[in-house]
Parts: sequence; structure tokens; C-alpha cells
Amino acid sequence: MSSSFYTSSTMHPLVERVLEARSQGKKIVLATGVFDLLHEEHKAYLCAAKESGDVLIVAIESDVRVRELKGEGRPIHRQSKRLDAVRSLDCVDVAFVLPDDFKTKDAFRELLHQFQPHIYACSSHSSHLEVKRALMKEIGGEVCIVREHNPNISTTKIVERSVQ
Repeated sequence: MSSSFYTSSTMHPLVERVLEARSQGKKIVLATGVFDLLHEEHKAYLCAAKESGDVLIVAIESDVRVRELKGEGRPIHRQSKRLDAVRSLDCVDVAFVLPDDFKTKDAFRELLHQFQPHIYACSSHSSHLEVKRALMKEIGGEVCIVREHNPNISTTKIVERSVQ
């Protein structure tokens, strides 16, 4: 991953805004995800994430990464539409799309070092929790489970029901 992503002309103002809030003593929270077919569980997760701090940053997976993670036919909505949907939520302060090659521990580390979140908000079924905890510890932050997983609601299940 190029270190210029987070310092690019489009990202620089976002990073500055977050770091300014941090310097004012505000608690920064980071949440990541796909957010395809933004549904009630996504919204509840993001609202819970916001409740754990003052400024909520949401980083969404790119279309390329969603295909890698979820398979052919996904995402249902392109990243621009998913980004607009996430940004429309009152609880979200900053949102952006992660780079296509955001899939390594070093890429995650770079994201954390750029934004310096106090909290990385996860749901109870988040993958790689121990790695995330170790990386958050490097910057003096912590991982917080802000929402229990609801196995009855997911984009995959919504898609499966609509096909039947």
C-alpha cells in the first residue's frame, strides 16, 4: 500500500480534521466495513461506535476488496453509493473508501498511525481481533466490541431472501 494514500490531496484534509479534533481532547473512534445494502444492523453498529467516542471515522472497503472478500456479484452497490449512504448517517463524522490493496497488517497499521484513533469499534464477529488489538496497543488505543453480532440480519441473508 502506498503511504501517499492517506496523505494524498483528497485524504489530507480528513486526516487534519481528525488530528485537530484529537488535539482538542476529543475521543476518536474508527470503524471499518463493507456496508453493502446499508441495513439496520449496520446503522446500529455505527451508532454504537459513535457512542464510544466523540468523532466517528468510517473506512469502507473498495469494490475490488469487496469482490475479494465476498465473491462474484458483490458488492451490490458501488463504493460511491455505499460511501454516500454511510456519510448520510448522523452518527458519522468522516467517511472514506480504503485503497484496493488494503489487506495487510501493515496497511491497517498505516491507517491507525495516520488517524490515531483511541478506539477501534468492532462487532462481536469481527475477524482478526487479536491482530487488531495488538496494532491498537501500538498507538495507545483499544479495540471495543460495540455491537453483538445478529446472525439473522446481514447483506448476504437479505440477498439470499430476495433471490428465493
